[in-house]
Amino acid sequence: MEKFQDLQYVRPSAEETEAELKQQLSAFRNASSYEEAKEAFLKRQDVIAEFRTMQVLASIRANMNTGDPFYRAEEDFFNTATPKLSVILKEFNEAVAAGQFRSDFEKEYGSQLFKLLDADIRTTGEAIIAEKIEEAKISTDYMRTAASCKTMFRGEECNFYGLLKHMLSTDREERRAAMIAWADLYESASKDLEDQYAKLCALRRTEAEKLGFASYIDMVYLSRHRFDYTAADIEKFRDAVAKYVVPAAVKIRDAQRERLGVEKLEYYDESLLFPEGNSTPDKDTQGMIDAAQKMYRELSPETGEFFDFMVEHNLFDLETRAGKHLGGYCTQLMKYKAPFIFSNFNGSSADTEVLTHEAGHAFEGYVASRVQELMEYRHSTSEVNEIHSMGMEFFTDPWYGLFYPEGQGDRYRYEHLCKSLEVITYLVSVDEFQHRVFEGEQPDADGLRKIWKDIEEKYMPWRSYDGNEFLESGGFWMQKQHIFLYPFYYVDYALAAMCALQFFLRMRKDRKEAWDSYLKLCRLGGSLGYFDLLAAVDLNNPFREETVRDVVEGVQEVIDELKQTI
Repeated sequence: MEKFQDLQYVRPSAEETEAELKQQLSAFRNASSYEEAKEAFLKRQDVIAEFRTMQVLASIRANMNTGDPFYRAEEDFFNTATPKLSVILKEFNEAVAAGQFRSDFEKEYGSQLFKLLDADIRTTGEAIIAEKIEEAKISTDYMRTAASCKTMFRGEECNFYGLLKHMLSTDREERRAAMIAWADLYESASKDLEDQYAKLCALRRTEAEKLGFASYIDMVYLSRHRFDYTAADIEKFRDAVAKYVVPAAVKIRDAQRERLGVEKLEYYDESLLFPEGNSTPDKDTQGMIDAAQKMYRELSPETGEFFDFMVEHNLFDLETRAGKHLGGYCTQLMKYKAPFIFSNFNGSSADTEVLTHEAGHAFEGYVASRVQELMEYRHSTSEVNEIHSMGMEFFTDPWYGLFYPEGQGDRYRYEHLCKSLEVITYLVSVDEFQHRVFEGEQPDADGLRKIWKDIEEKYMPWRSYDGNEFLESGGFWMQKQHIFLYPFYYVDYALAAMCALQFFLRMRKDRKEAWDSYLKLCRLGGSLGYFDLLAAVDLNNPFREETVRDVVEGVQEVIDELKQTI
């Protein structure tokens, strides 16, 4: 494989891709033995890998510069071509699911394959191609709207991430001014964002109706391969969060308020944990990568091999800049079995979290793609995938000092653990928001803000915006891109946090046992269902109230210990 910047992009032919898939489908249907059927099935996988590798390559480069006209056009091409190809892929899935060799496939690969295929058959189809094309178009419009937002702040042109950096200032007035500018930026774009979200919701409701689902919630649960639990189970999980996590988060926030010496904690105070400033990496981007490489080489032979591969092929784009897509993510170039990490470094501790969290995703993809033959098994569902990422944040704990000035490693350790617990309240807030949006008629713009405000008061009772009208009214909801782009994803972080924190607590007792279980989980990929994967590595089910209680109590105990060392 070449370095990322040297990879040649060539727009694939949708027609040729479809023809190749039809050729393999014909071969599958005419197979006289399981080996012939399997060969056609795996060749189908190779065809998909070629197409998706070019799609991901175009997407990354479009995200690097959302104003690039060439890659914007390529994104538009894939937005139209991909839904159309879903028709032949569904036909292929149906042939495999109903074929004479189903029992042979199950014997070799297990029953999980057919759960995945059956779900994809049920949630895709020619009937919703037009909606899927339009949904992809509006999603791209949303990303471009968010990426184009910028303002001047204290002589510096800032996007949303640039303003968030100022909310880490030790100067409270600077933090307050940054929050106002941040809110004003969202308010200036709010009509576009609200319109885009309303259109996305309408399309998603139509898709569910056309495919015969009672609601979009039912459709999205199946499309996300949630076979082991329902929306009612998620509601009970949120109740457990309200019962156990919210009081712990209130305690964390109250301790923060006392440290900062403020009478009332405002939103612009929330990111600053210490009056003298948060732990801040003391390295530039290359220094961060060098420190991460040392860390992963020392963590395990497997992580060392993985990160050396990432560095050798330059599989990163980490620094923020004008016109770059917001956020951070890990994706995969399937053809090369190569992960790619995208981020927006801003000089804060969030940069460290990218090189642990997103690298956790990348490590799983790297390992599983070299173990799991089927592309369907190289990743799991997102509530498992996020265990890989959040778990890696904790397994790299002993090396935090590589990224920070002397003495700040312990402080970051405390910051990270506090945030890992407290953020669960926000994660379930986003989830409840989406459930309430889709449970009845589509709320108007004011209705969306009211829903968010009600939820905030339930899960984040400390939250205050110092009288800012836009945020106080509930406008904060629109800052979360998952609501627009990845519906019903966000609670998966909360479920995963309950498992990653279990790894953290186990690591304190027996680091080798915990790491071996984590590595096993990564190698299993998506070859088993959610509950079976948890059982395979001895993780307690987060849907049990006692699991939430025990995790919170264990983490709170460690937080109290760390508080004495900072």
